[in-house]
Amino acid sequence: MAEMDEVFREAWPVVVASTARLTGDLDLAEDCAQEAVERALRSWADGAPDNPVGWLTTVARRVALDRLRREATLRRKLPLLVEPAGDDDEPGPTDPLRLVFTCCHPALAVESQVALTLRLVCGVDVAAIAAVLLTGEAGVARRITRAKQKIATARIPFRVPPDDELPARLDAVLTVVHLVHTAGHRGSRTGLRNTELTGRAAALARMLVRLLPAEPEPQALLGLILLTEARGPARTDSAGDLVLLADQDRSRWDRALIGRGLALTTAALRRGPRGRFALQAGVAGLHAMAPSWAETDWAQIVTTYDA
Repeated sequence: MAEMDEVFREAWPVVVASTARLTGDLDLAEDCAQEAVERALRSWADGAPDNPVGWLTTVARRVALDRLRREATLRRKLPLLVEPAGDDDEPGPTDPLRLVFTCCHPALAVESQVALTLRLVCGVDVAAIAAVLLTGEAGVARRITRAKQKIATARIPFRVPPDDELPARLDAVLTVVHLVHTAGHRGSRTGLRNTELTGRAAALARMLVRLLPAEPEPQALLGLILLTEARGPARTDSAGDLVLLADQDRSRWDRALIGRGLALTTAALRRGPRGRFALQAGVAGLHAMAPSWAETDWAQIVTTYDA
């Protein structure tokens, strides 16, 4: 069941984004993605097919088209996100990125960007989003509904921004992903780390790196997340209480994650210019490389903080 959950988690943003590209309706796309998952649970008794993402996307898009035809609203719905789609059932390679940029449009408040990203891109339910935002479920539901309505009313394009808009828009997206990861360390019912949220943030960062390979800051953010997660096993003691960095058992740090985080951080710093996530990842990398608290390169950390 855990493996199936992982399949659905990885497929969710692709299925929602591809269906939204076809229909121009975020609510309909979300509903149809959910129905596709429910059908998969009934149909995959012997295991997932070879291409589960393609299966789910095909089902969701066909369900969406059936609903639109049945309700005779195709002409009214299609213009909302102003992004023409092809006739094929295959998800476009940039569909998830289009969805992320739509959810993180600057016309929306940051809290709405976070809520919409968690719901549509990550598939997090309203109750969990309310816990992240430290607010009530009804308020989160209203916020998500208003954000969707604003996207539709303002006809916000379902697309990756053009090159001249990308730096400012990308920073907003990275900020939301970082906030999702940070929220995973505010505590949860099971401890000081919510690995569900931190894992989703890492998945979003990986997607941005994969779809924007020439941009250094997504690499830096993913490096920062991995370096932070590498220290996770040592961050609490046997009673679940917080252990400060100076007192952590560094033998419990995940060296494989540190290696991947350092590689991404180094690549981002070399490509430049050094953005805020590259600098934060640089600080995390200096801590990760130090054999002990006393042997930390404090001078270089101060220099990085000054930058």
